[in-house]
Amino acid sequence: MRPPLSPREQGEIRDAFDGVVNMTPEALGAWLDTDESRRVGVTRRGETESIGRQSARRILEIRARPAEDLTDADYAHMKKVVGYARRHLAQRPWGDVTHTRWRWSLMNWGHDPLLGRVTRGA
Repeated sequence: MRPPLSPREQGEIRDAFDGVVNMTPEALGAWLDTDESRRVGVTRRGETESIGRQSARRILEIRARPAEDLTDADYAHMKKVVGYARRHLAQRPWGDVTHTRWRWSLMNWGHDPLLGRVTRGA
């Protein structure tokens, strides 16, 4: 079993997470209500909602809590979000990505590639 994360490790994960999750909770919540959000992503056997949409709901839960209340499981999910976003961003298609499944999938993970970095308080 891995020892608990140090405060330094927690800070590094939060910084990376804040760097890739650039959608506000309000924008992410509104995005989840769209047909485009429902159309993209991989769904596990027996589930009706994609992994990305499940991740978005977890992101909203994490954003709603103060940093001192985050658990190791929350930090593990934050690392998963950062990894997914970085891998997906490296696969950016050519041209305008405004109405692409690539962008919509990223948005299900809290990152809109058409936005800049948004601070946690925004």
